[in-house]
Amino acid sequence: MGDKHRIRFEPVGIEIEADEEETVLDAAFRQGVMLMHGCKEGQCSSCKSFLLDGDQQMERYSTFALADYESEEGYVLLCRTHAYGDLDVELINYDEEMLLSGIPPRDARARVAAVEAMTHDIVRLELELSGDDELPYRPGQYIDIQVPGTEHWRSFSMAGLPQEGPGGRLEFLIKRYPGGLFSGLLDGGIATGDQLTVKGPYGSCVMRDAPDRGIVLLAGGAGMAPILAQLRALAAAGSARPVRFYYGARTAGDLFALDEIAELGSRLADFAFIPALSEERAAGAYEHGLITDVVEGREGDLAGFDAYLCGPPGMCDAATAVLTAKGIPEERIFQDRFTTSTDT
Repeated sequence: MGDKHRIRFEPVGIEIEADEEETVLDAAFRQGVMLMHGCKEGQCSSCKSFLLDGDQQMERYSTFALADYESEEGYVLLCRTHAYGDLDVELINYDEEMLLSGIPPRDARARVAAVEAMTHDIVRLELELSGDDELPYRPGQYIDIQVPGTEHWRSFSMAGLPQEGPGGRLEFLIKRYPGGLFSGLLDGGIATGDQLTVKGPYGSCVMRDAPDRGIVLLAGGAGMAPILAQLRALAAAGSARPVRFYYGARTAGDLFALDEIAELGSRLADFAFIPALSEERAAGAYEHGLITDVVEGREGDLAGFDAYLCGPPGMCDAATAVLTAKGIPEERIFQDRFTTSTDT
């Protein structure tokens, strides 16, 4: 372990301690402080903040997440930042209600309980925690899974609801990518009974307590996972909030979980599910076009709604532009931006 330093976050006045060998974001996780974050790999800019004072160094990151001119001005990515002295940091994106409600991540062992194809490229993976291991989380969060036989980790969002106590199960909906270091194993490389190591939870795309506001859920592809978890939680609570669930797919063959979504929606007071196909026109209750265009065409004033998005950065950016134009403040648009890591 290295020397430890004080990190102060403004304008909220929260202080944590960070070791030189851990990132500032990891130090916050460890102490239950839920900073805004996404990929944890310097690719998505969710944790971008401004360094007011102090000595730091950053690990490698994508200039798409932090442009060179931003770095020169003093902006940093907390998921890449190591403190080499006391730091004063100004948070750009934060939710004061959630800051001190983080669940410190933990490691756990898990056994593969099921591997099931949902579509030609979406796989349902179910893990059972081993022994006395527990892994609490909130719907909308994700964990890291270690790639067997390597030191690499991959991040996947939970689709199921949290279960209390040891021996709980974790459910994922994962898209298989050619060359995917972990997802590529879901085509026969991982089988029932295999042992995996997981750690978490991570992610700040969790449902806010706002009973007076409606909810827009928007996802594409494997982005279904955390949105389905939130829908399951809303149904379990018998929520009276208006819920609009927009889901984008290429073709009708890429749609799945339709019966369950209909059943969950039947337990809500005001629910609509709107799937959209971007690459084909199909008979039935399907819209045609990009899901963000469908939202733009169907919705009017959304000032009384919160939004939860999950999908690739391009979809999230386009959806944010549409939703803010319809009245949802950007601070009430919560995102799980999927970034992909493929290895050949």
